Amino acid sequence: MTPETVDLDPAVRADGSVTHGDSAEEAPPVREPRHAPVAHLVRGGVVEGVHYGSVVVLGADGEVAFRLGDIEAAFYPRSALKPVQAVAMVRAGLPLDGALLSLAAASHSGEDRHLAGTLRVLELAGLAESDLRNVPDMPLDPGVRDAWVREGRTPSRLAQNCSGKHAAMLWTAKLNGWSLDDYLDPAHPLQQAVAETVEELTGQRVAQVTVDGCGAPLFSVSLHGLARAASRILTAAPGTPGSRVADAMREHAEMASGSGRDVAALMRAVPGLLAKDGYEGVQVAALPDGRAVAVKISDGASRARVPVTAAALARAGVDPDLLTQFAGEPLLGGGKPVGAVRPARALAPSPLATQA
Repeated sequence: MTPETVDLDPAVRADGSVTHGDSAEEAPPVREPRHAPVAHLVRGGVVEGVHYGSVVVLGADGEVAFRLGDIEAAFYPRSALKPVQAVAMVRAGLPLDGALLSLAAASHSGEDRHLAGTLRVLELAGLAESDLRNVPDMPLDPGVRDAWVREGRTPSRLAQNCSGKHAAMLWTAKLNGWSLDDYLDPAHPLQQAVAETVEELTGQRVAQVTVDGCGAPLFSVSLHGLARAASRILTAAPGTPGSRVADAMREHAEMASGSGRDVAALMRAVPGLLAKDGYEGVQVAALPDGRAVAVKISDGASRARVPVTAAALARAGVDPDLLTQFAGEPLLGGGKPVGAVRPARALAPSPLATQA
């Protein structure tokens, strides 16, 4: 089913694409993505299953150093776009840094520190949890969620994994004198500012606009554009909004995700790495010299996202020894390891790629 699209303002073309930045390339084509095999489910030496997807690796010069699948088709980056949204808010005056700015770009696990941080942002803004317009949910982390169930706690807007971003959006809107009740409307000045930043950093016009799971506008770009945006954020000059967001997320990786989350472990394992995951099998990561990778797993499986991202980073020149813990979870048979999800041969040369 084709996602419902919404108008931003008169700057939306008749076909639903957005026309903000004059310097941006044309919007990526909306089509069925031409994905390729990117990972194999190998059991006992036999390929039992295949995950399809797309991968792009950018060199330090910004050029495509490797591609697999369809890196130019329009797709939704989901939460992997949050660093770009955070940059837009800082540009609009959001006065956060450190752990709370990392939380503004987070898909958090719902741990106590995440809830306390979100409440702190709201307090600084002179607002309350009732001002949030994201959907109520249970904590994202399974262990934290189970504890909530045992305690009889119910879904809340605060516990939902995007609450830090929503609190930051509210404060940004208030600082600029913009209305608060409709801050999620794509025509709202805040979301217009986000759309412009998306187009500037990805280098292309937004193809379509829909609604993300949390209720915020979601902008469709290409996988190539997403990698370009991450590279530009991480290589931004010191003290600029991009640099502030990148520094906050790298220095407070658990605030941008959570304890035990693979994206936080990846940032700790690879010096200087900025990484952000997104729902439906999306991952983006960038290195301080501008190298970047972006991954989309077509079936949304995280079990493929992690090893494929590791293989892409190895392709980008990251020492494979730093990535061994991300090579793929073991596949069990009778309680014992009998295989794993491994990157497909097309991602080789890499010690992380399957030999099946």
